[in-house]
Amino acid sequence: MLRFMPVGDSMTIGSAGEHTWRYRLWQHLRATLDAPFRIVGPREALHDPATDGPDAYEYAADVDPAFPRAHLAGWGEGWHHMMPLIGEEVRAHRADVLLISLGLIDLGFYTNARQTADNVRRFVIEARQVRPAVRMVMLPVIPNVRAAKDEDFAAEVARFNELLAQEAGTLHTEHSPVLLAPVPPGWDIDHDTYDGTHPNAAGEHKLAAAFADVMHEAWGYGKRYEPSRF
Repeated sequence: MLRFMPVGDSMTIGSAGEHTWRYRLWQHLRATLDAPFRIVGPREALHDPATDGPDAYEYAADVDPAFPRAHLAGWGEGWHHMMPLIGEEVRAHRADVLLISLGLIDLGFYTNARQTADNVRRFVIEARQVRPAVRMVMLPVIPNVRAAKDEDFAAEVARFNELLAQEAGTLHTEHSPVLLAPVPPGWDIDHDTYDGTHPNAAGEHKLAAAFADVMHEAWGYGKRYEPSRF
């Protein structure tokens, strides 16, 4: 059985009342993956805007009750926070595939592009120490409102994405592949987010597609993502 672990920041944990891209991807895999799988991780909560903490558990009203809520994601967390945790969580949940969307928080508050890329490498090393054949899909930092308004920050994001591509290429092995997903084609912060950063329904589908399509193309998992299925 394949075990997928979503690892991410606020765009991955999602907020109370949302579907999340995790749900969209689960729907897609359930419909198209010809193999048993699970979604795993140590956390289940959503971000609660009322408390500004991971205190919410109510997704959108039409979310399938069978959806496994598990993840390793946190509002305001980045590579800086997940790198020390990943080894133990991969061990505990026997994750086979890590679906990773991190970096915006790091660049915004903690580390520069080079330091963030160094944490990417350490993250991969930590995961492989406990599960040598673990697979990973990494999403670059996608367009966001801060980069749109701050040229220096935009340059740092661009530099990190270049370094992330280099690290993914260097770290990739046949035994433990590392894939770099593309920035979702046509991503528009005015159309695909509700605040310039966090995905709305359209953005959730695009993020799910970014992960689904690269896994299908590289590993034959499922089919290409079609939002009309859902």
